[in-house]
Amino acid sequence: MRLLLTAVTLLALVSPANAQLAVPNEAGLTYGHMHLNVSDVELHKQLWVEHFGGVLTQKGSLIAVRLNGLLIAFSGREPTAGSQGSVMDHFGFKVRSMEKFLAKWRAAGYEVDSEFTGSEGQANAYVTVPDGARVELQEDQMLPVEISGYHIHFRTPDYEELLAWYIDVFGLELRPRGTIQTTTNVPGMNLSFGTSDEALAPTQGRAIDHIGFEVDDLEALTNELKAKGITLDTDFRVIDSIQLNIAYLTDPSGVRIELTEGYDAY
Repeated sequence: MRLLLTAVTLLALVSPANAQLAVPNEAGLTYGHMHLNVSDVELHKQLWVEHFGGVLTQKGSLIAVRLNGLLIAFSGREPTAGSQGSVMDHFGFKVRSMEKFLAKWRAAGYEVDSEFTGSEGQANAYVTVPDGARVELQEDQMLPVEISGYHIHFRTPDYEELLAWYIDVFGLELRPRGTIQTTTNVPGMNLSFGTSDEALAPTQGRAIDHIGFEVDDLEALTNELKAKGITLDTDFRVIDSIQLNIAYLTDPSGVRIELTEGYDAY
């Protein structure tokens, strides 16, 4: 009996119930994933599990890590460049203890790019993971878990127009975050939009290759998008080998978007 209890306890520790996507909104939309191009998949699997509390999952050839509020999926190829310099500058997490996270990060031999007070008056930091994806951290001592997905950050001279595009296309609402007025939310993730002095690169091929939204009825959504005049890069498609329905489009700034149906079962 003692051995059984020990096994159950260990299983609970490695399989956190909160490592899942947020409940979809009334339109059936929630945040899905970040897709990274990485030169060493094994290194990234270890990093996202050990430092971000992820849980490994794989269906067919698709390898991902489940985190609180999103998945991180990997393509095993060297990126053309890091996320900085592209429109998708970085993505961010809330952490319960900044001191604890950064101490463990540094002990593993990784560098901290900067520490500062963020737009919401909390302790923030930037780190860059191997292959160049930039990650922002914000402390929230009331967070019920150690770490949770929080925001993605677009940078473009036309940031207000881009925000308006996301609000229109996905039926969202303007919701300021701290001192940042140009943001909106989908369940599980804040989308923040900031300016840039120059046009930045599209995302495809870079460290952050694309972002993803999970949809309850993807085929219906793709039909709605086409009725709005949105051109899809890849139309609705069923991928049996990874138990996922997908479609792709690119926003006006060059950020590649994957729409999925099925990631919530990962």
